[in-house]
Amino acid sequence: MPQLIESDVAYLALKAAQKLYSKATAALQPEEFERVQEVAQKQHNLETRVLSSPEARDAMVPPSTVTAAMQEIRGRYQNEEEFTDDLARNGLDESNFAAALERELKVEAVMEKVGTRAESVSEMDVDLYYQYHPEQFRRPETRLVRHILITINDAIPENTREAARKRIAAIAARLAKEPQRFEEQALKHSECPTALDGGKLGDLPRGKLFPELDKALFEMKAGEVGGVLESELGFHVLRCDAITEAGVLGYDLAKPHIRKLLEQKRKRVCQQAWVKQLLALK
Repeated sequence: MPQLIESDVAYLALKAAQKLYSKATAALQPEEFERVQEVAQKQHNLETRVLSSPEARDAMVPPSTVTAAMQEIRGRYQNEEEFTDDLARNGLDESNFAAALERELKVEAVMEKVGTRAESVSEMDVDLYYQYHPEQFRRPETRLVRHILITINDAIPENTREAARKRIAAIAARLAKEPQRFEEQALKHSECPTALDGGKLGDLPRGKLFPELDKALFEMKAGEVGGVLESELGFHVLRCDAITEAGVLGYDLAKPHIRKLLEQKRKRVCQQAWVKQLLALK
């Protein structure tokens, strides 16, 4: 295993290793390690420039913010030992991890401060965006759908093709008489995790389900329970709970989303220009 890089950039290496290779730094291959070290060092150099800028002079990170961030990260582990062991595997301990985290939060605070210089978004900007990007505000037809799934598995007696077909047929016959029992039947019989939510798959546009299910769903009426269908997962019964027709999102509803989008774009442009200028300084 390659020798771990110094602790002041180990945190950045940990993040880079996860982002690039979904691995801990200790598990990297030599060529992967070299790439991660390069990325981490470049990020560290950039952060050093940011934190040496005039904009960073009054940037503060409250201790409570660092503590909350540490607690959130700790919560991803089953226990404290697992947390500290993982830090050790990545060349870190709790003290320098907290320091690196505080540094990262301070960099973010400086970047947020720079972002406030971005040009404000006017009503005309929002209106023009809405007028010139109509395709972004078209809403496709969607259907709120539930299903009951019985899987096919010849290694399990009750899930052989014949047995599964009989089970789903009995459920379908029951629902043909009492469609209001669909959620109850899903909870009792469906072999999909959605059973815990009454078989709810969600409000879906065309193309999100297996083709045979998708075709049947978009031929159903609201409130209708379909017959037995088969996909590569097994046998299904669908219920179409509601239909939302295709349409266009109105300006009043779209306006807050457009404003947020434009504000974020302008903030990024402002931050990128500032960083470019910062790196150009000798």
